[in-house]
Amino acid sequence: MRAFLMVAVLAAPSLLLDSASGDSRQLVALFALFAGALVFAEYNSEYPSVTEFRDAPPFNRIRFGMLVMTVMGLTIIERGQTAPNSLSEFVQVIGVLIGQAMDFPYSPVRLVTLTLAGDATAQQIATVRIAAGIAYFTSLISLSVFVISIRMGAWPMKDRPFNVWVNLPTFDPTAGGDVVTRLERDGRINIALGFLLPFALPLVVALGSTGLDPDRLTSSQTLIWTMTAWAFLPASLFMRGIALGRIAELIRDMRRANDQTDGRALATA
Repeated sequence: MRAFLMVAVLAAPSLLLDSASGDSRQLVALFALFAGALVFAEYNSEYPSVTEFRDAPPFNRIRFGMLVMTVMGLTIIERGQTAPNSLSEFVQVIGVLIGQAMDFPYSPVRLVTLTLAGDATAQQIATVRIAAGIAYFTSLISLSVFVISIRMGAWPMKDRPFNVWVNLPTFDPTAGGDVVTRLERDGRINIALGFLLPFALPLVVALGSTGLDPDRLTSSQTLIWTMTAWAFLPASLFMRGIALGRIAELIRDMRRANDQTDGRALATA
């Protein structure tokens, strides 16, 4: 089911949009099948490989939900350009309101619109603003849901043990230094990157060139996946940083509880 859902969300834009060419659909289908096979192999294996937090719901579920909402929201808007309906018009109106609300000086959405070349039309700028607003707003909502789940004690779930090796297969606890210190350091780095990337990426593009080609960026497939990646990757890093900090806190609490138990045992002896 996880593999099928991954294939479905990755293939949805090319299947739902009439503007997608045959070559691009074949490329997307190949990529979607590869991603689905990777997810199937990862969750069907007893031993972990690269996927983090595979046994610590709802971390990956929240990330997948963020991906689905971003991709499907932008796809519905783009499909409404050629085949409008009540749903596409509703999402378009919501996107306009979100884009305008988040388009203020020095905001990530404003910086994205500034990456367009000087010959971009007002319609093209509005299209990019709407897509960036929806993508960034969805990432903020997902981050809020994850933080709330941690505050409410719903992550990690108390009814199952948290296996560091399964959920952090790329983290080597024997690499040197205290595990808690390393987890906290890596968490801060991920949080910093997650916060800075939505601002830094548009600035790098703007400073390194004369601007992005508005015709190419506002192409349906390019717009959907560019805005999705721009919002999804930083939010994932931010969530990973928060999760690492939470794990470090759990290990510290466990050490404190063990020390208290050992102290009581010695006092009794």
